[in-house]
Amino acid sequence: MNSPLPLYRPEQVRAMDRHASAQAGVSANELMRRAGAAAWALLRERWPGARRIGIACGPGNNGGDGYVVAKLAKAAGFQAQVLIPAGELPRASAAGRAWSEWRDAGGTTRIFDGELPEADVWVDALYGVGLTRAPERGGQSIIERINASRLPVLALDVPSGLDADRGCADGIVVRADITLSFVAAKRGLYTGRARDVCGEVLVDGLGLDDALFAKDFAPAAGLYRAALLATGLPPRHANAHKGEYGHVLSVGGEAGMGGAVRLCAEAALRTGAGLASVATRREGVAALVAARPEAMTHAVETAEALNALIAQADILAVGPGLGRGQWGHDLFEAALASGKPLILDADGLNWLAQKPRALPQAILTPHPGEAARLLGTHKDAVQDDRFAAIDALVERFQCTVVLKGAGTLVAAPGETTAVIDAGNPGMATGGMGDVLTGVIAALQAQHFVRFDAARYGALLHAAAGDAAARIGGERGLLPSDLFPHLRRLANPQ
Repeated sequence: MNSPLPLYRPEQVRAMDRHASAQAGVSANELMRRAGAAAWALLRERWPGARRIGIACGPGNNGGDGYVVAKLAKAAGFQAQVLIPAGELPRASAAGRAWSEWRDAGGTTRIFDGELPEADVWVDALYGVGLTRAPERGGQSIIERINASRLPVLALDVPSGLDADRGCADGIVVRADITLSFVAAKRGLYTGRARDVCGEVLVDGLGLDDALFAKDFAPAAGLYRAALLATGLPPRHANAHKGEYGHVLSVGGEAGMGGAVRLCAEAALRTGAGLASVATRREGVAALVAARPEAMTHAVETAEALNALIAQADILAVGPGLGRGQWGHDLFEAALASGKPLILDADGLNWLAQKPRALPQAILTPHPGEAARLLGTHKDAVQDDRFAAIDALVERFQCTVVLKGAGTLVAAPGETTAVIDAGNPGMATGGMGDVLTGVIAALQAQHFVRFDAARYGALLHAAAGDAAARIGGERGLLPSDLFPHLRRLANPQ
């Protein structure tokens, strides 16, 4: 794949279904038949030893997909057991037809009574992309029992209970091993809580030609995977010199926090910056020079001293270990006043939250807590709708924003939001953001436009984290463990 996977909002995908019927004559019943057949084929491929197939069906078209799976399983000689919540017989016409065909084939439907029938694998066909609230009591109880069973689960279109647009949930959610998304990929399956519950996400277009939708449906986001680094990070030309690849100045390292600015500066060097300088407290200079002599480290105690270094730099990386004292405040204001391109992280973002202003020359890299402070809200509100949060940050600060977390988002004015499909829980440790700041700064120093520096920087950082985790595991992963992988992945073959 040499381009990001297009992601859509659920209402767009429902409109695609209608469009397929109007323009290509593919009825809702035919789409349901294709969805059930794709799910059955995947189930047989991934769980070839399963003979007892449990299918939890809801009242809508998602449940209809499940009835198709049940009918195919029964026809193939498997034990197919359909379970429904009390009072939730099919309501949609296509689902009603699939239910009738299941019964005509000799299938039976069991109303949930508190116990699950014996099964080797469960198919979750309770609630599809239309559910934007917590499941009703009957569906909630089934989900609780399926999750408690610890049996493998194939979710159809979306794990029941998950908001496929926002990537969050108002209540319990099915924990799937695989989610098979139909027609097109939904943006909410790749960020936030979705990363906990979707398992492996696959997409089946149900035989519909992408060209059928290209004109009328613009993607709401794009999914970026590690393979795209080969496209986004071109090789250097043979006659290169360091002056072509920019000068990054990392500003930070208050007393006791010198490690943060060192991580930032080394990340910039490992990602290919031509030159890297550090502006830090006098007490930290010797340690930084000893740890990373390639970074030109300067004792900077005043804004005036910083200005002399800013004049020589191309990109400023402001915030790692900056602190919240007067020294940090003065250096922060001097950096902003320079008008130079800059990446703001950590305490740089905390200072910005105290005095918000438009920063078109900046890239902001908040985690959810910092994003909440920048927006004057709370972290849960950010995580409940990460797409809305990053849109609000872009609007408020008129700049490029990287909203970190599971399924990092990157957005900028006039650009299609990028969703980073890389990274792992081992990266949830202090210092990882300092490395990301250096990575993005280095790419911008190498003449990437801001949005490209942010999206490919976030992807490179996450992919390096995954590479490091594959060697030693996630728990105990250190930010500095990323450095050899940053260098390797920044030079894709």
